[in-house]
Amino acid sequence: MLWFNPEKRHGFIRADDGERVRVDENGFVDGERLGDGCRGMRVRFDCVQGDVDEHRAVNVAALPLFPARRARSRGRR
Repeated sequence: MLWFNPEKRHGFIRADDGERVRVDENGFVDGERLGDGCRGMRVRFDCVQGDVDEHRAVNVAALPLFPARRARSRGRR
């Protein structure tokens, strides 16, 4: 996430290919809203063709800070 301004109700995400993708407040998954402190946050999203030849992000959701890890089993004696 590059930034999201709740007052302006939009922001930008940098896709893995380097493209800047616009996101507005309706692009977030229900219940998810990011505020001013979201810079650098990893998110998942889908891209759709928007107005005026630009892509828009939809279904935007924050990813966990740390990937889930499998628990190691301990041998008990």
